[in-house]
Amino acid sequence: MLSIQDTSILSPQVQKIFERVRQSADFMPKSQMEKIMERELGAEWRKKIPEFEDKPFAAASIGEVHLGKLADGREVAIKIQYPGVAEGINSDIKNLTAILKMWNIFPKGMYMENLMNVARVELAWECDYIREAKFIRRFREILKNDPVFIVPDVISDLSTNRVLTTEYIYGEPLDKALHYDQETRNLIAESFLRLCFEELFLHRLMQTDPNWANFFYNNSNKKIYLLDFGATRDFDRSFTDSYIQIIRGASVGDRDLVLKSSQKLGFLTGLETKALENAHIDAAMILGEPFKTDAPFDFGNQDITKRIHTIIPVMAEHRLTPPPSESYSLHRKIAGAFLLCANMRAKISCKPIFDDIYARYQKQPKSAK
Repeated sequence: MLSIQDTSILSPQVQKIFERVRQSADFMPKSQMEKIMERELGAEWRKKIPEFEDKPFAAASIGEVHLGKLADGREVAIKIQYPGVAEGINSDIKNLTAILKMWNIFPKGMYMENLMNVARVELAWECDYIREAKFIRRFREILKNDPVFIVPDVISDLSTNRVLTTEYIYGEPLDKALHYDQETRNLIAESFLRLCFEELFLHRLMQTDPNWANFFYNNSNKKIYLLDFGATRDFDRSFTDSYIQIIRGASVGDRDLVLKSSQKLGFLTGLETKALENAHIDAAMILGEPFKTDAPFDFGNQDITKRIHTIIPVMAEHRLTPPPSESYSLHRKIAGAFLLCANMRAKISCKPIFDDIYARYQKQPKSAK
C-alpha cells in the first residue's frame, strides 16, 4: 500500500525500500506448491489442468501465479496463495506498526492505528479467494459492455479459498505503457478516471488497489484488463450521497458545500479550529481543480500532490477525529488515479466525466443500497 505512493509523500529512500519489498517475493518450492494444489483441487489436479508450468510467471506479496492450459485449449492463470499468509496477518500488522512508529512516518493526527486496522481487514479480504471470485463475477457483469475494460472470467471448478484460476490475458502492466503516444496515454488515463467514478457512484462497488500490476493494457485491441479484486469493497448510499457533494462543491468552488458534506460524513466534527477547516477545504479545492473546466487538464504539468503535502502538517496537528474507515481505501484508489494520470502525462477533460456521473447519480432512486 505504501510502495505505490508518490515520492513527495514518502522520501525516495523509503520509497526504494518498499519497492524492493514489493518486487522481491520468492517462489515456493515445487513440492510445497504441489502440496497446496493437491489439498485445494484434489490428488488428480494435474488431470484438470493438463498443461501446467511448474515455474511461476509472476509473484506477489501473498502468492504466485502459474500458467496453465485446460483440455479445451483455454489458457488460464492459476494464483496460488503462500501457506500461512492468512494466519500471519495480525503479527505482520503488529510488526509493521512498530516499524512505522520507529520511523515516525505518520504524525499523531494521521491516526496510524486506524489505518492499520483498515489494513488488517483488507489483508484478510486479499487472502479470501472465494470472496475475490465473487467480486470478479460482479465486475465482469457490470463491465460486460464497457468499451475499454475487460474482466477475465473465473474458472469456478478450479478455484477455492486459496487457489484462484482465471482466463489468461495478454498485455502489459500500466507502468510499461508510459511510452505510448499522447492519444493512447490519454485513453488509458481518462478510462481509469471514469472507472473510478463509475465504481464509486454508479455501482458503489470499488476495487481499491491501484497497483500498476492490477491493470494490463493490450495495445492491439486498445483494451485494459482488470486482474485483481482482492481489495474490493462496497459503499453505502449514505456515504456516497455526501462524498459526491464534496467533489461537486470542489468542482464549482462552493466551500460551504465541501464543509457541510465533510462534517456529515465525519471527516470533521464541527469543533475544529478555523485553520483546520480551511486546510481541509483547501485540500478538497486543490483536488477539484481538474473538474472545474471543460478544457483538458495537463496532469504532466501540475503540482497537486506537492500542494496537498504542504497542508498535511496543519491537518495532522489539529485533526480531532479519524476519517471514515471507507476513506482510507477510497483515497488510496483516487490517489492512484491521479498518480496514473500524472505519470501518463495525460491531457484530458475531467469535468465532463464527473458532470456525467453526477447527473446519472442524481437520477438513481434514493432507496438504492
